[in-house]
Amino acid sequence: MARLKHLILILLWLCGAVGAGAEEVISLALPIRCQVGVSCFVQNYVDADTSDKVRDYNCGRRSYDGHDGTDIRIRNQEIQKQGIEVLAAAPGRVIGTRDDMDDVSVRTVGKTAIAGKECGNGALIEHGNAWATQYCHLAKGSVRLKVGDAVTTGQPIGLVGLSGDTEFFHLHFTVRYRGKAVDPFAYGAAENSCGGGRSLWATSLAEQMQYRPREIIDFGFAGIAPTMEQIESGEIDKHPVTQASDALVAYVRTIGLQAGDQQSLAVQGPAGASVAAANLPALDRDKAQFLVHAGRKRGEAAWPAGRYVATYRVTRDGAEVLRKTFDIEVRPR
Repeated sequence: MARLKHLILILLWLCGAVGAGAEEVISLALPIRCQVGVSCFVQNYVDADTSDKVRDYNCGRRSYDGHDGTDIRIRNQEIQKQGIEVLAAAPGRVIGTRDDMDDVSVRTVGKTAIAGKECGNGALIEHGNAWATQYCHLAKGSVRLKVGDAVTTGQPIGLVGLSGDTEFFHLHFTVRYRGKAVDPFAYGAAENSCGGGRSLWATSLAEQMQYRPREIIDFGFAGIAPTMEQIESGEIDKHPVTQASDALVAYVRTIGLQAGDQQSLAVQGPAGASVAAANLPALDRDKAQFLVHAGRKRGEAAWPAGRYVATYRVTRDGAEVLRKTFDIEVRPR
């Protein structure tokens, strides 16, 4: 009996230890004011591969070598100008900030100019129990916190910007436990596992933070053939289609395309007749982002009024893996 009591005490102690450990795991709110998959998108996940190869937590390649955080991007500069807030993912205390770096692409200033300050403007917050979060690439002059400040979950930290080692508007969000970067999508995952580990995101974010191998982040019609620069700046919205437009072009920008993916984009006019079509060969390598468009120039006559429909498809090994249908109504003058 004494031995049985001793075993019970040991089991109770172990259960208590497990419970205490579980309580120490951080729960994260979304660190940016947007809706993932709709108004913002995960561009890169943590690189789970310790070699010079790349692998995200789901055994995809939505990352790059050595990437230690989650990149949540917004679509273009016009949206950024409206002020997209970066938010504290959990309660804690600020232990570091920076707020004086210019918002300029690293392609313009070069790596040397931002050496040692790759995070750009941002904040570092400790949350207790050896957890910390870091928020990078914020807009110059937007950081609202100072070292020593206590913060609550969802409290604004600053605004999404283009400071530090970045080429596009996004938040780089890093989670650390005991000083080591961990993947908030797969905490504690076994090495080389696919989809293993535990999500640190709040349960209310499960649908938003589901893994998406490929995503469409921009689509629409324009009166010109768009460039990537016009898409990223938001300038393309200044070229709507009218009956007098020089061209009628449908476009789609996609992230996460993989080697072997084949894309097509077809446009039909009001009477169902084909306006234009683009059928691209299989990609020879993975693409962080890709812009495809299909259209044609206007002849002497005005574009017929009515509904124009575009259908974008991505196939792989003969199977459809992504589709988007969208339309525009060209109104008579």
